[in-house]
Amino acid sequence: MSEISEIDVVDLRFPTSASLDGSDAMNPDPDYSAAYLIIGTDADDDLEGHGFVFTIGRGNDIETEAVRVIATTLIGRNVEAILDDMGGFWRELVHDSQLRWLGPEKGVSHMAIGAIVNAMWDLKAKRAGLPLWELLSALSRAEILDLIDFRYLSDFMTREDALAILERAAPGRAERIAQLRESGYMAYTTTPGWLGYSDEKLARLCREAIDEGFDQIKLKVGADRDDDIRRLSIAREICGPGFPIAIDANQHWDSAEAIDWIGDLARFDLRWVEEPTSPDDILAHAAIQRGIDPIPVATGEHCQNRIVFKQMLQADALRVMQIDATRVAGVNENIANLLLAAHAGVPVCPHAGGVGLCELVQHLSMFDFVAVSATMDERCIEFVDHLHEHFVTPVDVHDGRYWPPTAPGAGAEIHRGTLTDFAFPDGPEWRARETVAATA
Repeated sequence: MSEISEIDVVDLRFPTSASLDGSDAMNPDPDYSAAYLIIGTDADDDLEGHGFVFTIGRGNDIETEAVRVIATTLIGRNVEAILDDMGGFWRELVHDSQLRWLGPEKGVSHMAIGAIVNAMWDLKAKRAGLPLWELLSALSRAEILDLIDFRYLSDFMTREDALAILERAAPGRAERIAQLRESGYMAYTTTPGWLGYSDEKLARLCREAIDEGFDQIKLKVGADRDDDIRRLSIAREICGPGFPIAIDANQHWDSAEAIDWIGDLARFDLRWVEEPTSPDDILAHAAIQRGIDPIPVATGEHCQNRIVFKQMLQADALRVMQIDATRVAGVNENIANLLLAAHAGVPVCPHAGGVGLCELVQHLSMFDFVAVSATMDERCIEFVDHLHEHFVTPVDVHDGRYWPPTAPGAGAEIHRGTLTDFAFPDGPEWRARETVAATA
């Protein structure tokens, strides 16, 4: 038996605004950041659970403090009791009556719970000696269902509906695991598409994406219509007809504006239109989907919980679901989201990039393929080639594919040197930048 003995939380930030990596119509100068959590135990194995919430700079201190406040309540708790009942643990945290008053089930506290839940899944997978996707794929149907809170979902998907999805996917699990290992999972890249890049850099990165084997790219849009037309013209000329090009407005438009603007961009044969308006506006998404049909609306990276996803699906407001590994309350809630999508017949193409989102979300897509949807049709995982060098087990993406992780855990662990060097505001990387700014 072991207990949680230590909680360490780091305000971790990278100065990506210097090169405009991650820039889009709503976020012109992001500093990719993480409210980073390490859960230590008194067990002899020295294994730790690692998790985090992704942010883009200012406000990361608020998220870090939320993670610290909630995680500290776990000190002294029995580790095995938590790991043996991850569904009960999720409900305990999410249903805390005082925390729910801050949401409920949304915002800073909900994401902080997600970091804690994900850290415990990381620890559970490490103790099992398995990568998270493989651990999840080995669970029985009853064990998977016990992870999920069906409250607020049952008017659309009941436990029985979810069981039927899992039963349909049960045959062929071993064959699909072998297929993953042999051929990987399709990746698409957003690397060419940041708004802050020059036309020359856009063109070069499009060529490089094709040379590297990617079968889809994504461009940021929404700041200036003429610029969007020019940039999409460049991308389409280089990529050629029929090559999938998605666009992402990052919430920039009102609904009527979105329909009109997309009408001018439709000539470029768009794979999807991502986050065209406020992530909370279900009816506006539905109106946009009707207005731009048959171009799919894709959304979800800012979708705050499984209930909003459910309503999006009920309203035909999205036709590509984009789960995010750190926006909702961790692995459990994302399993519910995968099942909701399978129930609606909607493909899941996760949001990634940022700090460690690629490392985390690949496990969810691979679990979806093995145990939930049982297909990779119309599915892919976003890839952005930023900051992977800071992870102990960085993603393996080559030939345009994600290759399944083999290291035990969820892939969240960051090198200790990085946690020291990029701690904000006192890490040496940030102190050096302050010195340069002061002498400029």
